[in-house]
Amino acid sequence: MLAFACLSASYFAHIGFFNPYLSLWLKSQGASLVVIGLMASMQSFTRIFAPYAWGWLSDHTGERVWLLRFCAGVALICSVFMRDVSLSLLAGLLLIMFIHTSAMMPMTEAALSHWVSRGGSFDAKRYGRVRLCGSLGFLITVCLAGFWFEHYGLDDFVGWAALTLLAVNAGAWLIPNNKESVHLHSSGDSMVQIVFKPHNRWFFLTMFFHVLSHMCIYFYLSLYLDQLGYSKTTIGLFWGLGVVVEIVVFYTQSDWFHRLGTLGWLKVCTAGMVLRMALTAWGSGEWALLVVAQMLHGLTFAVHHTVCMTWLNEHFSTHLRARGQALYSIVGYGLTGVVGGLGGAVLSQHWGLQSTFMVSMGTALVAYLCVHRLAAKLQHQA
Repeated sequence: MLAFACLSASYFAHIGFFNPYLSLWLKSQGASLVVIGLMASMQSFTRIFAPYAWGWLSDHTGERVWLLRFCAGVALICSVFMRDVSLSLLAGLLLIMFIHTSAMMPMTEAALSHWVSRGGSFDAKRYGRVRLCGSLGFLITVCLAGFWFEHYGLDDFVGWAALTLLAVNAGAWLIPNNKESVHLHSSGDSMVQIVFKPHNRWFFLTMFFHVLSHMCIYFYLSLYLDQLGYSKTTIGLFWGLGVVVEIVVFYTQSDWFHRLGTLGWLKVCTAGMVLRMALTAWGSGEWALLVVAQMLHGLTFAVHHTVCMTWLNEHFSTHLRARGQALYSIVGYGLTGVVGGLGGAVLSQHWGLQSTFMVSMGTALVAYLCVHRLAAKLQHQA
């Protein structure tokens, strides 16, 4: 458990500074909003193909740990060469880095989900204890980086990338190298058959539109708050607030998660996403409303993430677990990131950054409607 906690903490410590401040660093390098959107969306573009490819390889070789270590090492090498390069070369380095970092969490989550399951049942308490370590890592770096970049500028961004990825490598080497069983053949349903079952189709559609709304936060919240006049320290604190609530959710979820079930929580999460986007779009000028919006992160991300992990554990058999996690990454954080990054860039270029959050409220509403269609399918199958 400690090894998984260390890897989760180091990985999300890297994400905690890299994702919120990448757009601001690219802006300091002279990149336009369109270029920033293109480069930021590359991370999501790699999630369309990389997680499934690595997941397939790990399912067929059982060498999940060595693949994790390899991916972490390549990402670290790329970060070292990011300083003082042209935007075209930087784009290439980011592409290679993202191909490898985007594969790490699906493989880790597959191993962790198997480890925390007891008697075929997903243990939300054990999962939450490990996952909150990742949230703590994110919280520490997102707040420290905001303070650092506010006082010392963004010139140290590359140094932060190398140091945090060095920690990720250390975490990857702490994971015990236990080769998992290889499942080349199975008498159960195939991946295609499972994915195209009606309830799974509507689950992935719900997840797609829900996370698509979230992409607006990931890509454009820092730029939006910077435009509204908030300092980098304050921006970091707003990001940190969301993560504090996330940590509380992960720590306490075993006490209340069972009360609604996955479908009930999906309805609550998507409704909360509609409210969060509305508050961000029209209330970010008032810090009190922005506080409420960021506190909803515990619901729209933490609870939603646990719901998704529970669903995947229940509906994807052991020999397909890594590819199920990869599909979650592809649909939830690959396709959504490409659409959100590029679509948000076009919207913000023509109608301002506020328009991206207004449109995201609409996609959150679509997710809410998809949940009700999912409920109807499950009721019909019962």
